[in-house]
Amino acid sequence: MKPTNLLFILSDEHNRRVAGCYGHPMVRTPHLDALAARGTRFTSAYTNCPICVPARASFATGRYVHQVRCWDNAIAYHGKPASWGHRLMEQGHHVAAIGKLHYQDSKPQVNGFNEEVLPLHILNGVGDLLGLIRDELPRRAGSLKLGPEAGPGESEYTHYDRSIADEAVKWLKHSAPKHRGKPWALYVGFVSPHFPLIAPPQFYGLYPEDQVPWPDMYAPADRPRHPFIDAMRKCLCFDEPFDEPMVRRAIAAYFGLVSFLDDNIGTLLRALEETGLAQDTRIVYSSDHGDNLGTRGLWGKSTMYEESAGIPMIMAGPDVPAGRMCNTPVTLADGFPTFIQALGARPDPRDRDLPGVSLLDIAQGRVPERTILSEYHAAGAITASYMIRHGRFKYIHYVGLPPMLFDLVADSHERKDLAREPAYEKLIAECEARLRSVVDPEAADRQARADQRMHIEKNGGKAAIIKRGHARYSPPPGAKATYF
Repeated sequence: MKPTNLLFILSDEHNRRVAGCYGHPMVRTPHLDALAARGTRFTSAYTNCPICVPARASFATGRYVHQVRCWDNAIAYHGKPASWGHRLMEQGHHVAAIGKLHYQDSKPQVNGFNEEVLPLHILNGVGDLLGLIRDELPRRAGSLKLGPEAGPGESEYTHYDRSIADEAVKWLKHSAPKHRGKPWALYVGFVSPHFPLIAPPQFYGLYPEDQVPWPDMYAPADRPRHPFIDAMRKCLCFDEPFDEPMVRRAIAAYFGLVSFLDDNIGTLLRALEETGLAQDTRIVYSSDHGDNLGTRGLWGKSTMYEESAGIPMIMAGPDVPAGRMCNTPVTLADGFPTFIQALGARPDPRDRDLPGVSLLDIAQGRVPERTILSEYHAAGAITASYMIRHGRFKYIHYVGLPPMLFDLVADSHERKDLAREPAYEKLIAECEARLRSVVDPEAADRQARADQRMHIEKNGGKAAIIKRGHARYSPPPGAKATYF
């Protein structure tokens, strides 16, 4: 396989369903659609954790959350265990990062980069301390702003994304030519379509409010009931202020932000062509997690439903099958071996136990024997949750609570939980056994809570953290956080 450069574009909170190439009838994503047409689109891609910091730690290290113990948005990646960037730098490849990383702080060599441009990391090196508190879930008052602020306009995040695109173009034009000796890796981290749900007017205007689709199972009587989900709704109280016009503005704004993201991606792809780098560069696009987008009355992420745990994953370039749809389940942890293989680096013996498989191999039809894993131990979680795929079925395991089971072929929108039906008892047992072959769910839950308690005490104790409140999202470089 020909070694090439690799451009990996990671967005933030992109619901896999909200893209033209993934079948959305309304959303305009011409650049992602074109990328998928000339490459491979993965239909069953998942985050390893449906919240930013743990997902990005798994992406960096190629390991699952319980292995790296970055459980939530306060315990971030700090350079250990080694990342794909470390391995590539050890072999003389240049590795650059532009935009959001969400690690502990900006120490490029420690984080696994030769350079970090406009990095966004956890706030003040401590992140979301309120999310550590899980024995009695605190109500997150800042969540109430999501709906009222939704609409057309500009935000700190849209300005930041434009700056990221500008810096990436500059890097491709001026820095990439300096690194011709060996293939380079460029990571670009956009923040859209992460809230605030404020979209630039030219993109918001693409989606008339009276024409956007209504969220599935949004009516209170249609919302599924489960102790984990019920507790999350009370803690992450996004939906409480919503009325019908607000719902439509929020969805139009999210759609607009996806099109805004697509436009910025198009800017990068044009720069690749204009610089003559396209023929020697593979491209991967993905997101750290999805967004519930009102489905079941839920907004934000943090659940194992497809809207939240599912992510887009598209790859194109040399040796990548064109126009292919790959149904094999993959995760962000597959990024590590993908970087190594794409750049022609030598696999390191220290990484033999990594759970991931190169996306290049999977795209070419090599289906690995493994069980992919997503897990959640963060804000709004009264207990640990885990998700695996078992063929057409998705199994969700909650420590101490009833599981969920969905047939994603017959019920792609997960409207019918099969876990309560006696006919599926044997299948549920098989799924649980598969899960336990990858992780001990109770042990990981205990470890997460112990680490979180230690972190709470290290940062002044529970009362002090609750008094301080929380920031709704990590501010971009130069901006200040507001606490609620």
